[in-house]
Amino acid sequence: MTLSTEKKVWTDEKFMALPKDGHRYELVDGEVLDIGNSGMEHGGIGSLLGGLLAIYVRQHKLGTVCDSSTAFTLKNGNKRSPDVSFVSKDQLKGLKRPPRGFFQGSPDLAVEILSPSNTIEEIHDKIVEYFENDSRLVWVIHPDEKYVLVYHSPEPDRFLRSPDCLDGEGVVPGFSMAVSELFEEWDF
Repeated sequence: MTLSTEKKVWTDEKFMALPKDGHRYELVDGEVLDIGNSGMEHGGIGSLLGGLLAIYVRQHKLGTVCDSSTAFTLKNGNKRSPDVSFVSKDQLKGLKRPPRGFFQGSPDLAVEILSPSNTIEEIHDKIVEYFENDSRLVWVIHPDEKYVLVYHSPEPDRFLRSPDCLDGEGVVPGFSMAVSELFEEWDF
């Protein structure tokens, strides 16, 4: 659903003042898009990956991990909110705390978890934008098919399934987890 079809300049203050109705918004080409909420499977995968990544990143003092409520202001003015993101300490130099507003720039690692409402074109556009704005790694998680696509450019480099491992490579050095962990059935 498009909140506004009128193209206008959105300041950070105006964007942050959007309704606090539980919805998530992105600013794309001057339009505010209601990207809605996701289901429990989507949120569970994001929380699991984000939690494991955050613990690892904190223990190794590599930077910070953010959830889907964090918007990044890109060079073209768009505001994107990956489902999980990592920003390296190199990008955070000079900061003692997270900025209260939007981060000016793109995450080093952006993670998108596909929802039934996502289109291939929409996800591809996000991936292209991340790389145009200096992201170094993108993971696209497909819950229905239980696989992950790894990107170092707008075209996928690797296709991972169980028993493969998701690897932080040089972006989150040393981080690794089994792809199967993302899709495990509950055992309680």
